[in-house]
Amino acid sequence: MSLSTHVLDTARGRPAAGVAIALTRPDGSISSATTDGDGRARLLDDTATGEYELEFAIGDYFGERAFLDRVPIRFTIADPEAHYHVPLLVSPWSYSTYRGS
Repeated sequence: MSLSTHVLDTARGRPAAGVAIALTRPDGSISSATTDGDGRARLLDDTATGEYELEFAIGDYFGERAFLDRVPIRFTIADPEAHYHVPLLVSPWSYSTYRGS
């Protein structure tokens, strides 16, 4: 059905606006998006089953690459009729993710 993300800057306690994201689809095609002012991005309105990868340009967002530069998240869409939401909680030194709603 659809795929979205929400990036939260845990170091500053706010949404991470302007984060560049690369999305790799199961067929190998790549598209890009950027988070809006609320740290959100709607990536796909139509999904197919298979393995996807989101790559977040965190080093560019924080303006440093001392530890994290790119954060890849690889996941599987098993139900193309479901909404998949992949939040990212991030600081320059750590990150976590989960399947949201």
